[in-house]
Amino acid sequence: MLPMVPPNLGGILFHHERICGGHTMRMSCASCILLIALSLPATARAGEQVLEFKLVTKPVDVKVTEVANVEGQTVMSGKMFGVAIFKDGRIAVKDFVNSSDLLKGSGPMFGYSTYTFDDGSSITARYSGAIKDGKAKGEYTILSGTGMYANATGTGGFESTKSGFKGAFLYDGRFIVKTP
Repeated sequence: MLPMVPPNLGGILFHHERICGGHTMRMSCASCILLIALSLPATARAGEQVLEFKLVTKPVDVKVTEVANVEGQTVMSGKMFGVAIFKDGRIAVKDFVNSSDLLKGSGPMFGYSTYTFDDGSSITARYSGAIKDGKAKGEYTILSGTGMYANATGTGGFESTKSGFKGAFLYDGRFIVKTP
C-alpha cells in the first residue's frame, strides 16, 4: 500500500506532490527535475553529443588543373556530394566544396560541408586534412547548425577506409557537437 500523505490545504498539488491511485505522494526535487528534463523536446536540450557515421562521397563538379613545369603537381577544386549513415540510424546528405593541392597524389586539402538530416536539421563544418599514400584524414570544426543543432559548435574528424566503389570514396567520421 502507498504511504498516506495528508492532503495540502485547498487540494492544490505543490511542485513536489502528485496523485497516484487516489493518494497524494511526495516526490523528491531530483525526481521532479528528471521528469521535467525528460519531457523537454530534443531541440531544447543543451549539451554535447558524439555522432559517429559512415560516409560515401562522389565528385559532382570538380576541376583538376595540372601545374606547369612541376611534374605531378595538381590543384583541385569543386563541388562534391555524399550520404552519411549515422550510428543512431539517421541518414544525412552532405553537400560540400573541396580544394586540394597535391603532389603525386599527396598533399593538403580543405573544404566546407553541410550535413542535412531528413527533419531539416543541419550541421555545417569546415574541414582540413591531408591525403597521403591514397588515404585521406582530417578534422572538422563545426561552424553552425539549424533545427536541433541550432547554434552548434564543436569538432570532429574523418578518415578514409578501403572502398570497392568506383568513382566514390568511403569514410568513417565523427562529430562532437555542442549545443547551447
